Amino acid sequence: MGKDVIIACDFDSAKKTFEFLDKFQSKKPFVKIGMELFYAEGPSIVKEIKKRGHKIFLDLKLHDIPNTVKKAMAVLSGLDVDMTNLHASGTTKMMQGALEGLTRPDGTRPILIAVTQLTSTDEESMKKDLLINEPIDKVVMHYAKNAQTAGLDGVVCSPLEAGKVHDVCGKSFITVTPGVRFADGDVGDQKRVTTPAKAKELGSDYIVVGRPITAAEDPVAAYERCCKEFIG
Repeated sequence: MGKDVIIACDFDSAKKTFEFLDKFQSKKPFVKIGMELFYAEGPSIVKEIKKRGHKIFLDLKLHDIPNTVKKAMAVLSGLDVDMTNLHASGTTKMMQGALEGLTRPDGTRPILIAVTQLTSTDEESMKKDLLINEPIDKVVMHYAKNAQTAGLDGVVCSPLEAGKVHDVCGKSFITVTPGVRFADGDVGDQKRVTTPAKAKELGSDYIVVGRPITAAEDPVAAYERCCKEFIG
């Protein structure tokens, strides 16, 4: 499995999204469609971006009772996305239900990954707000092992945790890592962050990059810089 850079298309309309994607003439980047864009435009935006030749990570982070998640994933399986996700904190049973719902009658399905802890969460807020008193590193590894037990393909985690996830769950267990910023960039609201080059060194399989590319003066150049640092 090759490494790749996924651009977070965190826009609030199809118009803004296509104005951005139109800048990429020679390449079709792997893109992430998150809650903002999906809730604004619905399934049609997924179909249109797919029609343009992009791989899609549909980032909706499902988290509900197992049966509801199973049914929702069955609907999402019809959108022909390449990757989708849910929250590992929804329990192993919920993740198993999601996998069952996402798998099509012919046995095919998108990559399914679980969010361990959001990269905006640090150990202090996890203890104070979530009453989880274990170290964040231990929590992330426990959630990763639960996801693997449920049959998922990998997890969303901080790049800082990617290498250890591979140590715990094996090299083939995918790590998708947001919280990536250029060394000379603003970290925004992220807490557990690093650079594309460091993410590569730490063992990330995919990095998700939003504002450093989408808000750049030259998004194509920023994307190419990111690919050069992360993929080589």
